[in-house]
Amino acid sequence: MMNSILKLSNDEKKTEIIKIIRCLLGATLYAGSINLFIAPVNLYNGGIMGFSQLLQMFLVNFLNLPFHNFNLTGIIYYLFNVPILFLSFNKVGKRFFVKSVICISWITFAMSIIPVPTAPILDTDLLGTCIIGGIIGGYGIGSMLKNGGSGGGMDIVGMILVKWKKDFSVGKISLLVNALLYTICFFLFNIPIVIYSFIYSSISSIAIDRVHDQTITVEATIITKKDCPEMRQQIFHELRRGITLWNATGAYTGEDTKIMYVLLSKYEVRHLKNIVKKYDPNAFIVVNEGVTIQGNYIINL
Repeated sequence: MMNSILKLSNDEKKTEIIKIIRCLLGATLYAGSINLFIAPVNLYNGGIMGFSQLLQMFLVNFLNLPFHNFNLTGIIYYLFNVPILFLSFNKVGKRFFVKSVICISWITFAMSIIPVPTAPILDTDLLGTCIIGGIIGGYGIGSMLKNGGSGGGMDIVGMILVKWKKDFSVGKISLLVNALLYTICFFLFNIPIVIYSFIYSSISSIAIDRVHDQTITVEATIITKKDCPEMRQQIFHELRRGITLWNATGAYTGEDTKIMYVLLSKYEVRHLKNIVKKYDPNAFIVVNEGVTIQGNYIINL
């Protein structure tokens, strides 16, 4: 893993460092949205984080552990993610794995140091709390995903199950997990807590989609005069995308030309351009967004 990172060019290393910084900022926003907005009003996040909150509530309120002034949720969340990361090691991209470990660790750290207010920031305005907290948290998660990382939990679990069985999707799995979580909340708490928790999670999901363009599929056509197997191998290895290669002739110059056709997600386009530029700065690249695809197209995280 370290060898693949060391092989990056200086420009690529700089780009990755910037992405990691953005991931950390996103992780901080996500942790802050929970500690500052959700925890003070006893609402519950969706997915693994929600189950971590439930477990903390059980440890403090039922087992009477002395952690009333310290938020254990981040540490519990980290412990939940350890086996998930272990299982995903060989099933997701190396960079995605490394960035996810960094993000999850930072979320745990941030949730441990960001104090939970004794009184809600917006007093009794639960709807406003859900909206603001959901937007901030969703923006944070979306930023992590957009920069090639993840806050862990259902994002990684979903990817593992999708690779195992094509009928699964990350959205369907998250929906099932949240249905189980809020069913438990329904029996443990009152109905308003379930309703407002669901509103928060829904707003957060919308914010994630607005920030993260993973599901926007694009087609890229690369026209180059260089027959460069190294370029194609790097696209295969780093983006895990197939390439359709055509031999063509320039109508004006009469020179032999190579045309490469690649389908990928919008957030991978910049990486593709960097690879092409590395081998042929004069290559002509055409990108079309929002194409419809049928067949064996893989959504990468």
